[in-house]
Amino acid sequence: MGNPSPTSPDSREPQAISSSDVTTTAKPDEISPPYTPNVMRFLEGTGISIPIAENYSSEDFYSDLLCNHLKVGTVRRGHVTCFTTVKPTITNAFGGLHGGAVAAIAERVAIATARTVVGEDKDMFLGELAMSYLSSATTDAELIVEGSVVRSGRNLTVIEVGFKMKETGKLVYSSHATLYNTPIAKL
Repeated sequence: MGNPSPTSPDSREPQAISSSDVTTTAKPDEISPPYTPNVMRFLEGTGISIPIAENYSSEDFYSDLLCNHLKVGTVRRGHVTCFTTVKPTITNAFGGLHGGAVAAIAERVAIATARTVVGEDKDMFLGELAMSYLSSATTDAELIVEGSVVRSGRNLTVIEVGFKMKETGKLVYSSHATLYNTPIAKL
């Protein structure tokens, strides 16, 4: 252990750890100093300190971005099929479809699938979204995104969403969504 401090550990001032425009405040006991440079290099490598361009900070930009990549194939009761092509705008640093984009697409397809069995008189909200990233879909890969109702009842609907490579049929991402159905309040 180091030299005793004249003040108690709880009264120490938080230290600021900064990198470019990013500053994080943490108590000395919360960050292990030997690992801090490695973590900061990783975060900088992912672009955390790059400012967001003005046109990307508009309201619900992310949804607009995803909708430009998602095309509807078929819609049947309890089943929705969509198609997407992995473009650089929705890839991660390794050139694969970004995990956040996968989850956002899964959520959209799950809600659309649930709407095939849940009446318009009910409002829905996402209660759970579980993701399995089994493989990676790289830039320009074409994917088939299929949503299927697993169970639908009075108060909840469970949807399974699978992402398959169009060329091979290989399952690359899998999702399980639980949506809660509630009657729309009449005021």
